[in-house]
Amino acid sequence: MNRLLAVQSAMLSLIEAQEDKIPDREQPLSWERIHMISSARLAWLMAEERGEDPSLAACACSVHELGRIVTGRQEGHAQAGKIAAAEFLTGLDLFTPSEIAAIAAAVEKHVEKSICGTPLEEIVKDADVVDAHLYGLPFTAPGQKERFDRWNRRHAL
Repeated sequence: MNRLLAVQSAMLSLIEAQEDKIPDREQPLSWERIHMISSARLAWLMAEERGEDPSLAACACSVHELGRIVTGRQEGHAQAGKIAAAEFLTGLDLFTPSEIAAIAAAVEKHVEKSICGTPLEEIVKDADVVDAHLYGLPFTAPGQKERFDRWNRRHAL
């Protein structure tokens, strides 16, 4: 089994375990499942285009909303996700410590849409906004629209 399939399978189990734990969550778990898979597919393509590791990028996108999944809240989810992602990925025994650190940093920084980061962080940020746009969601956070517009100018959707 490849790493992406293993990560997403484990994430689906983790998401299922969250059912009924937080009755007033801000995003439904159905969206978290869809967004995990579709943003990871975008990240794979973006990483290939940019000469980065597509498997690592897709795995990072697969866990980038983990903080929101476990807390049920948007506020603070990136910081909560950094810790949760590192623990989750360590438990899978599929990644090196440096890969886990890079993914955890991308999870933490994915909300900083106006700040340029590492190539992995940039892929996660871009895949996040493009995926939300493709589902018709509005740009509500600072830097989302500008990031999407910058990506879209290069790809002419």
